Amino acid sequence: MTENPGMSRRNVIGLGAAALAAGAVPDLFSDLGTALAAQAGPAEGIGPFARFGVTEQMLRDALGAALSRGADYADLFFQHRIGNSLALEDGEVNRAYASVELGVGVRAVKGDQTGYAYTEDLTLEAVVRAAKTAAAIADGPAKQGPKGFKADAGLPARYPVKVRWDEVRPQQKLPFLTGLNEKVFAADKRITKVNVGFMDQAGAILIADSTGRIVSDVQPMTSLSLSCVAEQGGKKETGGYNVAGRADIGFYTPGKLERIVKEAVARTTILFEAVTPPAGEMPVVLGAGASGILLHEAIGHGMEADFNRKGISIYSDKIGKPIAKPFVNIVDEGTLEAARGSINVDDEGNPVGKTMLVEKGVLTTYLHDSISAKHYKVKPTGNGRRESYQYAPMPRMRATYMLPGPHKKEEIIASVKSGIFCSNFTNGQVQIGAGDFTFYVKNGYLIEDGRLTRPIKDVNIIGNGPKVLELVDMVSDDLVIDEGGWTCGKDGQSVPVSQGIPTVRVASITVGGRGKKA
Repeated sequence: MTENPGMSRRNVIGLGAAALAAGAVPDLFSDLGTALAAQAGPAEGIGPFARFGVTEQMLRDALGAALSRGADYADLFFQHRIGNSLALEDGEVNRAYASVELGVGVRAVKGDQTGYAYTEDLTLEAVVRAAKTAAAIADGPAKQGPKGFKADAGLPARYPVKVRWDEVRPQQKLPFLTGLNEKVFAADKRITKVNVGFMDQAGAILIADSTGRIVSDVQPMTSLSLSCVAEQGGKKETGGYNVAGRADIGFYTPGKLERIVKEAVARTTILFEAVTPPAGEMPVVLGAGASGILLHEAIGHGMEADFNRKGISIYSDKIGKPIAKPFVNIVDEGTLEAARGSINVDDEGNPVGKTMLVEKGVLTTYLHDSISAKHYKVKPTGNGRRESYQYAPMPRMRATYMLPGPHKKEEIIASVKSGIFCSNFTNGQVQIGAGDFTFYVKNGYLIEDGRLTRPIKDVNIIGNGPKVLELVDMVSDDLVIDEGGWTCGKDGQSVPVSQGIPTVRVASITVGGRGKKA
């Protein structure tokens, strides 16, 4: 098969509203559906990348080149993604674009050292050249590459697709997006502006390594965000809601769309009633669901194995030691069906499961990619992830959450005489390793004499993640995995993740409001 020169590099195409309405975006990519739907196998043309000229011979030659300087291990990561984004303001399309990514990354590993190179040109010459660049990390006699490949059989199907996103025309998306706009304006007369953002993505990956293993996955993604501005008595408030998942257009059920509207309007208009709480040290109740951002940022990163290998994380000497109360259990998993952070296979080709990080308050393991697993003499946990073919993988979270505990939400709130309840967070800063954090609470309530009373706003909570984990003294049984479009950043790479938490009480956190606690 000859190379398609129009798809041998990343292309980003900006479109106006007129072109969008005419259906220009799908027409550009309508012939890619067959390639994205195919599965990998050891045939001459390799699965979803056969149309780009990727063959077994190319894999053998490239891996041989990557091992030519004595590397212990090498792999190839092919990726193809087609994305479409729409933005509407007050019912009118004000931004629309499509993106195409196609390329391969080559990794050569020697001990703990990694050589990495990538190319957007999928000709044999270009891929071999990239492999030789990656190989330069080593300096020794060449090693033999694989003589053949064996496909991993029977990947799970955690995000089944009935209708591929590259088959969905803008004319099918616009009605329900403009419908959301109309419903928000109709929901409350105080709404003065509405913004809707929509993204869909069809992607495929193929991983081949020097052991002869080959695996591929077809990966959908979509997200929908709704924000609005409300005005009352000369004051303006903003708020919103968003959902995301690895799913097709069937993800957007009527019930889900209604919930998006209801939540966006409610989170915005309640701010007119909100007060700023007093500042100081006080009990803080973290609401189920979105409060998992604190668990992810302030604690989860410290459990990624690379930070512990380097001695950066506060948890680097805590394996087998208690770090929380006995009823605290924390997991990271990639197996939640259709969740944004779920994956059928990680970006090294390793199987994905459920990793128990904290069990009965004791730190049991870290999140591992293949390199850190070898260092610690354990199996990879399926957490080798990367933003794209342009990056080498590293240990990253997938869906990180705390398991249900022995308490009830009502019991937890009733136990607090004076404190705050946090239900929605935006904007945070975390010092990875030490875990010091500052988070802005967008929505929440005062807790007075064991009851939720007035809504609050303009609140920061400040603390240290590992210390807060120690101070978690009540955990409810109402776990919620948040459905929002969370994205995790680390070392310049961004990956989609999920997170969740039950209602949790922290005995004391510094709250930054106005004035001092009475």
